[in-house]
Amino acid sequence: MPATEVSPARTTTRAHRPLEDQRGRRTRTFEQANRRLKWAMLAPALLFVGLMIVFPLVFTLDLSLTDAFGAVNADSHHIGLRNFTDALADSRRFWPAARRTLVFTVGAVVLETVLGLALAMLMRKPFRAMRWVRTVLIIPLLTTPVAIGILWLLILDPTNGIANHLLSSVGLPPQEFLGSVSQSLPTLMLIDVWQWTPMMTLLLLAGLTTLPEEPEEAALVDGASSWQRFRYVILPMLGPTLATALVLRAVDGLKTFDILYATKGPGGGSDFEVETLNVYAYGLTFDYQEYGLAAAVLVLFTLFIIGVVVLLRRRGGRKHA
Repeated sequence: MPATEVSPARTTTRAHRPLEDQRGRRTRTFEQANRRLKWAMLAPALLFVGLMIVFPLVFTLDLSLTDAFGAVNADSHHIGLRNFTDALADSRRFWPAARRTLVFTVGAVVLETVLGLALAMLMRKPFRAMRWVRTVLIIPLLTTPVAIGILWLLILDPTNGIANHLLSSVGLPPQEFLGSVSQSLPTLMLIDVWQWTPMMTLLLLAGLTTLPEEPEEAALVDGASSWQRFRYVILPMLGPTLATALVLRAVDGLKTFDILYATKGPGGGSDFEVETLNVYAYGLTFDYQEYGLAAAVLVLFTLFIIGVVVLLRRRGGRKHA
């Protein structure tokens, strides 16, 4: 009988298939073990962060549905959404505080963005004293808000403050600044601008240094002016960085508390002239011990912040899509 011929290709395939399968199986096993090890190493940190975030939120939400008063661990009963309806119906304190929060944040963030972008454009090209200028810019960021509040209280003191002495030296009448009901909020906005404009400057300057130079050079060759290069070339490329800086600063501005409380005290002044939602919730908690109502205000404030962030992100994404 003739011998059965075996195809060399089939022999080679059969010979190498177990080795290839074994190598592939080893690779997949190593990847799976590496993935499991990664999640095992991250699990404690993720669990800790999750508990630190979830527990306060759940506790505050549960507290907002109760009539807790006098002490957090005192006997309380769930009353549904009554605290939310009471807060939303409060036209004497809640809604004016919400309006001041929005006015303070919008005014301060807009000024900080404009000034920060202007300073970043000036510092975009290296110059001799650039290192010293950056060092001076960082100084306000290194100081705590409470210390800044006390410092500006001394500077803006109507009687002995240096600000009124400087105004008098140039023939301007003295101002009450933080002692005035109408001037307190604008004054605190300017103090916030003094403190946080350097942060906006550094963020936007970092974004400017990463932009490619070719589009601006091409616009310069085409005869575009400085304003046209900024408006139609630099600003669109800087859009993502600008949007991120706006969101970060807006969220931080909405949460401002230290400097307001340090300069105006409980209630945001005698006529609640600088009382924002943060100050209002603090007063409900520690001055009036209305913990259920304070928790409801904080929940509404959190939803307000989330809404602002979503709005800014959508507008930024739509504009720079």
